Order: sequence, then structure tokens, then C-alpha cells
Amino acid sequence: MSSEVKSGLESAAIAPATGKLGVMVVGMGAVATTLIAGVEAVRRGLAKPIGSLTQMGTVRLGKRTDGKSPLIKDFVPLASLDDIVFTGWDIFGDNVYEAAAHAKVIDHDHLSQIKPYLEAIKPMPAVFDQYYVKRLNGTHVKTGKHKCDLAMQVIADIQAFKKTVDRVVVLWAGSTEIFLEPTAVHQSIAAFEKGLVDNDPSIAPSQIYAYAALKEGVPFANGAPNLTVDLPCMVELSKQNGAPITGKDFKTGQTFIKTVLAPAFKARMLGVAGWYSTNILGNRDGEVLDDPESFKTKEESKLGVLDYILQPELYPDLYKDLYHKVRINYYPPRGG
Repeated sequence: MSSEVKSGLESAAIAPATGKLGVMVVGMGAVATTLIAGVEAVRRGLAKPIGSLTQMGTVRLGKRTDGKSPLIKDFVPLASLDDIVFTGWDIFGDNVYEAAAHAKVIDHDHLSQIKPYLEAIKPMPAVFDQYYVKRLNGTHVKTGKHKCDLAMQVIADIQAFKKTVDRVVVLWAGSTEIFLEPTAVHQSIAAFEKGLVDNDPSIAPSQIYAYAALKEGVPFANGAPNLTVDLPCMVELSKQNGAPITGKDFKTGQTFIKTVLAPAFKARMLGVAGWYSTNILGNRDGEVLDDPESFKTKEESKLGVLDYILQPELYPDLYKDLYHKVRINYYPPRGG
């Protein structure tokens, strides 16, 4: 190997993840509180990190017969669970314990063991506009003369949190917003910033959070199918400030099953004539998706995944006329 190649590899080495990692979550409802409670339960030895690729998954090194398969968390320089610090925003003022108890995803006995920790995490007021999420009525929200003012408030929140930790990421775990398509305001950073001042209706709250994070050089992960970071202005801002962007829904329900089965059918060249998908959702996510405009955002994301995987243009005999129906039904939480 040449000295030039060696030098290049050395310069690309990832530094160890030292210090505290601050995770700022937008929307501290059922998903976020389950994440936070789960991490704390694992840290205390009260639970196993079931479902965590980094904590339970392994990576094979060398040949299969070498028997070298360390845990991903021991091989990749990731932050330790002990170094994660949570905060976030929500449109309701409940602390994380209260929100988790209301969501009823985690049973009371498990929650009670970590109650003091969860009670200490209280959300900051959130950016909210009912125009984008019809079925919710936020009571713990920021106010400002325009969307630029709201973005500056979020930036101030991020800056304040940065002083308490070593690194920060922002995760959208809020509700699905109404269906939006890219417009002129999304084509450049300058256009977007003017749109913030002008209160452009094409700029939803999730985009305000993404802008604020990227402006601060903070990575942003989108856990909903919203039109949030897959926009020219956000890509431009991401590159400009060296802040990664990722995500287009968590995909843990019907889309997860879809993305497991569809590649299997395609690998065996098995045709599919129709596909019916349904979710039964409780809590705020299900309530919000009961609204047709928010459902359309989810539907577009879910409908597109089969076309992407099956490639009907390449395999018209197998998938050209596939009929795909998506349904989401709200069912109030009944408890564990």
C-alpha cells in the first residue's frame, strides 16, 4: 500500500466519541418517551436493549471462519449510552414521566423504577401551528412575530443546550404534518430565510427545526414522512455547515414489513398483483393521522416504497399493474 493511500486512510479515521452527547427530541410523546425511558432502563440494568442495532448487533471482521464478530458498539466509535443526555420540545408541558404514563406504552411498574429521572426532563415550548397538524391543539408553544423569530428561538434553545454537553443532535419525533410539496421558497437558503420572515405557508414547523439545527451545525434526523430535509435549501445548508441530515419516517410498522417482504419476492422473481397495508395506531400519532391531510403525507411515503424496491419499469410482467392500498386506523390506547 502506498504512503499516499495510508495517509488518506489515517486522515479519514473517526475520532473517539468522547464526552456527553445531547439528544434534542422534537415531540416528546409516545415514541420519544419510550426511547428515553428505554435508554435509562438499559443504563440501570433493568432491561435489555432489544431492537437496538448498535447495542445488540455485531459486525463480522475477516473471514466467517475467523470467529471475529464484536458488538457494533465496541467496534464503531459511538457514544456510550451512559453519555447520552436528553432534552427536547413539546406542545404540551407534561414532563417525560407524565407523557409516558399517558401514552401507556411502558407499564407502570417499569416506569415507577425510573420515575425521578423521567420527571426531571421537562420539554421546552415548541414551535406549533395547527394548520399543519389539524387534530392537535398545543398549549405549550412558542410565540413570535414571524417564523424567523420562532427559528431564532429554537436556535437559542440549541445554543443553550450546547453549553451543557459536548455534541448535539436533533431528532424529529413529532406528528406527521399535512402533505406539502416543494415550492420556490425551498430552492435556496436565501429564499428560505426570506420565506421565514414572510411567514410563507410552505414552511412547516418541522422545517423550522431543521433549519435551526443545520444553521447551528447540528445533525438533524427526520422520523416522520414530512417534507423536512429532502429540500435543496436544507441540503445546501447541510453541506455549508457540515451537519448531516437523514431520515424519512421511522418505518417500524407496515412499511417495515413491506421492506422485508418485497425484496424477498423480487429476489425470487415472484409477481405481486395487489398489496393491502394497514396500521392500527393509538396515541397522538394515530389521532393526527385520522386527519386526511396528514394521512396523505404518510400515504405518499408508504405508497412509494414498493415502486422503489420492485422497479416495475424493469419488471413489467411482475409488477406493472400492482394495486397498492394503504390504510391507517386510529384506536385509542387501551394500556398494556
